[in-house]
Amino acid sequence: MPIRTSEATWRGGVRDGDGEMALGSGSWRGGYSFRSRFRDDEPAQSNPEELIAAGHAGCFSLALANNLEAEGYDPDRVHTTADCHLEMLDDQGPTITRIELTTEAAVPEISESEFQDIAEDAKTNCPVSRALAGVDITVDASVDT
Repeated sequence: MPIRTSEATWRGGVRDGDGEMALGSGSWRGGYSFRSRFRDDEPAQSNPEELIAAGHAGCFSLALANNLEAEGYDPDRVHTTADCHLEMLDDQGPTITRIELTTEAAVPEISESEFQDIAEDAKTNCPVSRALAGVDITVDASVDT
């Protein structure tokens, strides 16, 4: 199995410095700062939590499509958003406390209850969910048959 690598560089102090993150594939490079992590007024920059959310949404979508195929379904589309919550905890400081996955899938001829079971399994077992086992992860799944 391949090893995936990304990188980050930080320059300066925490509040007045800035950084840059890059995916090892070269497909994305972007800046981040204290403001882009802890405030909502720096939309032109990214942050580590946004990248975790993107990775989780991508991993979950692929895992769900894989699980559906394994059960004999042919999904037309799986779209997932991930809301990664960063909160200030008194005893730990800034902490990712939960990730809320919201997925919509187009899967012909599947029942709602079977889809929910398959989606829950994907949430629990996708590699990113397993890596984030210390975080409360929820899934709100809907299917269009």
